[in-house]
Amino acid sequence: MKAVVQRVECASVLVNETVVGRIGPGLLVYLAVVRGDSDREARRLASKVSALRIFPGSSRNMERSVVDVAGGLLVISQFTLAARTERGNRPNFGDAASGADAEALYRVFLEGLRACCLDVQSGTFGAMMKVSSVNDGPVTIPLEVLSPKT
Repeated sequence: MKAVVQRVECASVLVNETVVGRIGPGLLVYLAVVRGDSDREARRLASKVSALRIFPGSSRNMERSVVDVAGGLLVISQFTLAARTERGNRPNFGDAASGADAEALYRVFLEGLRACCLDVQSGTFGAMMKVSSVNDGPVTIPLEVLSPKT
């Protein structure tokens, strides 16, 4: 499972010109589910995102988590993060999980965040979305939780 986490002042997502998710200060999370991922990886990544210390505190620039600052989270499904680009110029998405598997684990990830965070918003899985954000910093962190090899 892969994510790109951005610290934002605000973020929103539109589907069919309708706002389906909006947050103030917090984290914008782009999430990709890869083949072989399970509930275990989804829960581990949700825990990692919620505990990631990338907000300023009193003595350090990166001291507090989104939970510590009572920030919002906007989660966007983005299978393109699973792209392989080693060969040629066209991305290969063969590592992305199937739509049904990805949607189920996307929901497990959201549940994991909702268990510890007050404001968790999301886009619409599989929809064409327009995401807007104002990055804070900017701070952008890639995260990956690997599934055990079978």
